[in-house]
Formats: sequence, C-alpha cells, structure tokens
Amino acid sequence: MSASLMSARSRRWARLSLVLLWLWTGAVSLWELHGQSADLLHAAGLSQPLSQTLILAGAGLDLLLGAALWRWHAAGLYLAVGGAMLLMTLLGSLLLPELWLHPLGPLSKNLPIAALLLLLFEDAKTNPRP
Repeated sequence: MSASLMSARSRRWARLSLVLLWLWTGAVSLWELHGQSADLLHAAGLSQPLSQTLILAGAGLDLLLGAALWRWHAAGLYLAVGGAMLLMTLLGSLLLPELWLHPLGPLSKNLPIAALLLLLFEDAKTNPRP
C-alpha cells in the first residue's frame, strides 16, 4: 500500500475549505442575484434575462459541487470540480478580463484552488477512503 499524500487532518481541512468556498459562492450568487452578480454581467453587456440565467446556473453548480465535495473524496469528483472551475474561469475571462486585475482576485484565486484540487485528486487515487 502506498503512503497517502496528505494526513487525514490535512485532507479534512482541504476538503472543508473547498466545500465552504463552493457553498458560500453559490449562496452569495443567489443573494446578489439582482445586485453585484447582475451588475458584473450587465457590465459585460449581457441582457438581464441571460445574466439571471447564468447566475442561477452558476449558483446551482456551485451548490452542487460544494455538496458533492462534502460527501465524497474521489479522484473523478476533483477532476469534475476542476473542469467546472476552468469553465467558469474561461467564461469570466472572456466576459470580464479586467477581473484578473481585481485586487481581491476573483479569477486569480482559482490558481491556488487548482493546486489544492490537484493534491486532493492525487490523494484520492492513493487513498480513496478518507
């Protein structure tokens, strides 16, 4: 049996941080459906119905990913979460490239998140049961 890449404690904290991130992002997106979320997409030139659809879809995906991360420690899940994050990052980059220069890092934060997902992915392959 190969050694785990992460201790059980590190794995729990890593997963919990991502669970909270995705659940919080989904909840805030819904809370700000007609506020900051809509303002960002309107600034990108999207219509109100399209921006609402995108916000609701993104919030739903965020909540689903957060719940899945809470429940499972599986390599395939980390790949799916990474793919969803990449898709959202590309969409954000195309619609509002200036977000890369935002001081709070709404897009640049995805770089360390990707690294954490990679660590959890590799750990799940060697230690599928947390």
